[in-house]
Amino acid sequence: MNKRVLILCTGNSCRSQIAEGYIRYISPKGTEVYSAGVETHGVNPRAIKTMKEDGIDISSHTSNNINEYIDMEFDFMITVCDNAKETCPYFPTKAKKFHFNFPDPAKAKGSEQEIMEEFQRVRDMIKKYSKEFVKENL
Repeated sequence: MNKRVLILCTGNSCRSQIAEGYIRYISPKGTEVYSAGVETHGVNPRAIKTMKEDGIDISSHTSNNINEYIDMEFDFMITVCDNAKETCPYFPTKAKKFHFNFPDPAKAKGSEQEIMEEFQRVRDMIKKYSKEFVKENL
């Protein structure tokens, strides 16, 4: 049976989108990967750009609210920020839960180059985490 993964973040715009992109790309065929937020902020253009630099296109991703998935059963649920872990409404699931608090690149300040460097740094952290998650669980 195919495994189903849900990745949660506050606004489903950066970290959860990047994690969805990597986990979807490196998971075994048939794995279903979704991401959502407790709010929806739209997919951050810098997240799309930094993933494209690594050869993964997330430009067709949408920003989804967790309530859209309330009736789905998941095998794994990953929260990628403390805020999502703390503010996520009760989500009835038997999913095995994982948590890693990644820094929010959308809060980076400075020049465009400095902001993109922060996006790349966080992307690389999420890539490493995603590879380990897939290797150990899928």
